[in-house]
Amino acid sequence: MKNSFKNLSFQELTVKRDELARKYMEFRFQMVVGHVDNPLQKRMMRRQIARLNTLISQQERAQEKKA
Repeated sequence: MKNSFKNLSFQELTVKRDELARKYMEFRFQMVVGHVDNPLQKRMMRRQIARLNTLISQQERAQEKKA
């Protein structure tokens, strides 16, 4: 799962990040209510969002260097 984001385009990365952020918010609400099977999933989602943010910023910097 860690390396599955590297071959995505910039638009796909941003869509995936937005989707994961939305799922993360829903998961946080579920944790408050108490209906969570795997509480470690919150950490995994947060780390995936951070990986996506890193890849997005790398691609943005690469585009700036080209221009």
